[in-house]
Amino acid sequence: MIKSRKIRFASLGSGSKGNATLVSCGETHLLIDCGFAMKETTRRLQRLGVEPAELTAVLITHEHGDHIGGAGALVRRYQLPLYTTNGTKISGRFNGEVPDWRAINPEHSFAVKDLEVWPVTVPHDAREPVQFVISDGANRLGVLTDLGSITPHVVRHFQSCQALVLEANHDPDMLARGPYPVSLKRRVGGDFGHLSNQQAADFLTQIETDKLSHLVASHLSEQNNDPYLACSAFAKAVNTTPDWITLANQEEGFGWRDIQA
Repeated sequence: MIKSRKIRFASLGSGSKGNATLVSCGETHLLIDCGFAMKETTRRLQRLGVEPAELTAVLITHEHGDHIGGAGALVRRYQLPLYTTNGTKISGRFNGEVPDWRAINPEHSFAVKDLEVWPVTVPHDAREPVQFVISDGANRLGVLTDLGSITPHVVRHFQSCQALVLEANHDPDMLARGPYPVSLKRRVGGDFGHLSNQQAADFLTQIETDKLSHLVASHLSEQNNDPYLACSAFAKAVNTTPDWITLANQEEGFGWRDIQA
C-alpha cells in the first residue's frame, strides 16, 4: 500500500453485523475493532491494500460481538498486540488466550509507533467501553460510535478533529415502528444504547467543526435508519450538503480518506 506520513483511515464495514476501522500513518496500521471472522477480515483488509501481518496493533472499543468477534483469532494468528480496557478483557469474549494483551487506561493516552491514542469513556451497555481520538501530532481523527448519549466529557474530548467517524444508528420514528421487540427498542434508544441521527447532529453543534475535512455517518441500523436521513441530519448540523458526508455501510465500509491539515 502507499505509505503516508499523514493519517489515513478507512472502514472495513460498519453496522450490527460487524465493525472495523483501519487507521494508518507511515508504517503504523491500527485496526480499531474486529467484528468480522478472520477470513472476512483478511478479504476486507486486502481490498484496502493491507495484509493482516502488516497490522501494528488491534484496538478494541468494547466486548460486543460486532466489534470483537474476530479479534482473538486475528491476534493469535499474526501475533499482534491487542489493546483493550480491563473490563473488556475480563468479558471472556476472545475465545482463548491473547498472546500480547496491553491494558487501556481510560483517559490516559498511549503511543503506538507514529500515532498517539486517547481512549475516551462513553455511556454504553458494556463493561468498560471506550472510543478513540487518534493523532499524528498535527491532526486528530475521532472515532465515536456505540454510545447512547452525549456527555460533557465526550464533547470535551472530541473537539477540533480534522476527521470524525460518528454513530448515527437510528431514526427514532423508524425504531418505534420497526420489527424489534419492545425491550430491544428501549435498549437501543436508551442512554446506554446507540445515538439517533438527531443526537449525533446535536453533538456536532457542540464541537468545533470548522477544521473537519471528513465527516462519516457510521453504524447505521439497516432496519431502523435510512442513509439519506442520517446524512441530511449531519449536513444540516455542519451547514453543508448531504453528498459531502461519507457513509460507512455494512458491506463496503468506505475507502481510504486522507486527513488534510
